[in-house]
Amino acid sequence: MPPADRPQPDHVSVRGARVHNLRDIDVDVPLNRLVGIAGVSGSGKSSLAMGVLYAEGSRRYVEALSTYTRRRMAQAPRADVDAVTHVPAALALRQRPGVPGVRSTFGTSTELLNVLRLMFSRLASHVCPNGHRVPPTIDVAAEVPFTCPTCGAEVHAPGAEALAFNSEGACPRCEGTGIVRDVDDASLVPDPSKTLDGGAVVPWNMFGFNVQPDIVREFGVRTDVPWRDLTAHEREIVLGGPAEKKHITVTSKKGVHDLDFTFRNARLTVTEELRRAKDEKRLARVSRFLSERTCPDCHGSRLSEAARRPEIDGITLADATAKTLDDVIAWARTITDPLPEPMHPMARGLVDQFTQMAARLVHLGLGYLSLDRAGSTLSTGERQRVQLARAVRNRTTGVLYVLDEPSIGLHPSNIDGLLELVGDLLGDGNSVLLVDHDVQVLREADHLIEIGPGSGRDGGTVIAQGEVAHVAADPASRLGPFLSGAEQVAARRRAEADDVFASGTIRLRTAPLHTVRALDVEIPRGRLTAVTGVSGSGKTTMVLESLVPAVRAAVEDRGLPSHVASLEADGIARIHQIDATPIGVNVRSTVATYSGVLDDLRRAFARTDEAVARGLTLGDFSYNTGSLRCPRCEGTGRVSLDVQFLPDIDIDCPECDGRRYAPEADEIRRAVPGRSAEHDGAGEEAQEGGPHDDAEGRGVSLPELMGTTVSEAIDLVGDIPPVRRRLTTLVDLGLGYLTLGEDTPALSGGEAQRLKLAGQVDRTQTDSVFVFDEPSVGLHPLDVRTLLRVLDRLVDHGATLVVIEHDLDMIADADWIIDMGPGGGEAGGRIVATGTPEQVSAATESSTGTYLARHLDRS
Repeated sequence: MPPADRPQPDHVSVRGARVHNLRDIDVDVPLNRLVGIAGVSGSGKSSLAMGVLYAEGSRRYVEALSTYTRRRMAQAPRADVDAVTHVPAALALRQRPGVPGVRSTFGTSTELLNVLRLMFSRLASHVCPNGHRVPPTIDVAAEVPFTCPTCGAEVHAPGAEALAFNSEGACPRCEGTGIVRDVDDASLVPDPSKTLDGGAVVPWNMFGFNVQPDIVREFGVRTDVPWRDLTAHEREIVLGGPAEKKHITVTSKKGVHDLDFTFRNARLTVTEELRRAKDEKRLARVSRFLSERTCPDCHGSRLSEAARRPEIDGITLADATAKTLDDVIAWARTITDPLPEPMHPMARGLVDQFTQMAARLVHLGLGYLSLDRAGSTLSTGERQRVQLARAVRNRTTGVLYVLDEPSIGLHPSNIDGLLELVGDLLGDGNSVLLVDHDVQVLREADHLIEIGPGSGRDGGTVIAQGEVAHVAADPASRLGPFLSGAEQVAARRRAEADDVFASGTIRLRTAPLHTVRALDVEIPRGRLTAVTGVSGSGKTTMVLESLVPAVRAAVEDRGLPSHVASLEADGIARIHQIDATPIGVNVRSTVATYSGVLDDLRRAFARTDEAVARGLTLGDFSYNTGSLRCPRCEGTGRVSLDVQFLPDIDIDCPECDGRRYAPEADEIRRAVPGRSAEHDGAGEEAQEGGPHDDAEGRGVSLPELMGTTVSEAIDLVGDIPPVRRRLTTLVDLGLGYLTLGEDTPALSGGEAQRLKLAGQVDRTQTDSVFVFDEPSVGLHPLDVRTLLRVLDRLVDHGATLVVIEHDLDMIADADWIIDMGPGGGEAGGRIVATGTPEQVSAATESSTGTYLARHLDRS
């Protein structure tokens, strides 16, 4: 049969998928379609999308490359699956793109700056060696030597690379970062009552230069009197004295030594340590002695003087990158006509390329960002939209794009732009697999796969699949009622409109900041307030850069931030900022350690008869440092296998099966509450099962507990009051499916936020303000209901809650809404509507109100 007549595969076939909690599932994923994967948090949807389909699609593509090339590429491990057939090469746009480094800007990450630099290289008016401005000429692009019409000097126009702040065009003072770090003298000697011998100079002590007081004494500086009593001359020697070699006598445990040492002053100690700081940990240590400010030479533009000279119609490259994307596009469309006629075709080509690249970003609602905006300051949603725009611009075909919650950080008005971009990917002959919770997005899928029914061990199966209408009507679907609109919006009892401010008011007045105008904000005490608006409208500036630092300053009895005019918050004594950042930085942080139950469990096991007989104490039961930790993995539960030219493979430790403890720890068992004593003496066969089998026999061990879910652990150790109380709270937070030994850095943003609340929900909170930055991120509509119940408990205990939100369910359940806008950047920055959900939904100027009205009507 000729190749053109062969039937083409129309689906990816997955058989026997067992990644994470997937239960040996079989599923067919249509190709060349928009396929949505849904399910409650922890159900296994990301395991199917990322752990099976993306992992296999990317791995098989990489395996087709040479061994030499593979050794230099990050590769996904082989998925635990029987078979995956007809999977295309896969690309993933992850939920949380990495935070870019100090040299990244919005312009570099979108590659718009590449085109803009080319425009300034080829279309600009350049400067001759004698400082005369030369009119634009096509000779630059033609690489023809040309001379200055004023003085006749030959002009060497810079290439695009000479205008790059990451290359030849970098400002020499800040090296292209736009900021300079200066040593903060006050931080070097924070306690003026200390002597130099007593450790007054902190960096000398911190970085191992304890001999410096002996050396500075050779300069005539008194080291046995308080810093405050030293003369200005003595202090300056300590802070900035010369690097001279001095002969000193040092006494150590090994005797008296005569040595020659070169003096290193306090400032030099810091700058040298900064030069050696190659990782974040060392940089953080030295940063405490530094202050940052905008580079005075380039004024933050990052560009050298030479790179700032070319001008297009009086605008320099620094001027252009300081504009918002919307403004740059408008400016770019005006630059062709003033140029000489022979330059018009080239100019139109460059401008068209720039505007075409920029159009996608504007369509995704990013037109308010300036090109020189530091990449590290972009939100998660902004970074992900940049990724998506680049993927569409590449015009690939035959690729499986796996999008992990692309709706994160998107206002409902931006969802339409997202869906159009997905349509472009499909139109180019690609397949799109989209993991999301946003019902507005999922309704547009050609095919839905719902994983569940619950989380963790209660999930991992396909409970519904097919077209949206089919899933919406399937009684087994947990998403169906939200797709059809049968589920009611109201999930909590809101305050009546006349009673919203009955418990008092927090009032904040600010001066203009960034693109946000002067604000006068009133927030009701003891209520749930949602701050809404499109991306860039000013929500973060108002809440995280104004309200939070102002309240914190008032609580700590210090001056308000300079842009905050006044704050009325009498009676507020605490402010909690709850975000979705990961908990912990390594696998040693677990649900058990973070929630505090492990300490109580270790204490309980140390009191058992067997532990006492063996002389074991609380410390022995620590998987980090105790004698019972697994010697192979040293308590991490994981080991890394070196397979040479293939990527290293992390697996559960073969000695402890990932339980972190040595086998001896299983010999210390504790009786399960409610089980008879004779069960505790059951036969050896009880040891063959898991904790539930074992609990029927000889009790339960600590390693076994670490492998149980929070809900299961309540039955096994619920007789320990503080453990039962903490575990019950986790269940109430919707986290009962997590295992006690689960690594907290691997938790989703929503799980991390709820875990951080575990110690707060049942305290009296009348003097507390809680601020949440998109707490609904990563949550299924049912999980949003659980979150709302948690927030309601805080409100019932008197807390004042402020949430920055895009989720319409969360917004509809708020007592009060403050809507920013109407647009982003310069088009926003003011309060366009306030009120109850019904009042804001009727506000004609509010974009949020328009979508909120539809949402309320649908229910």
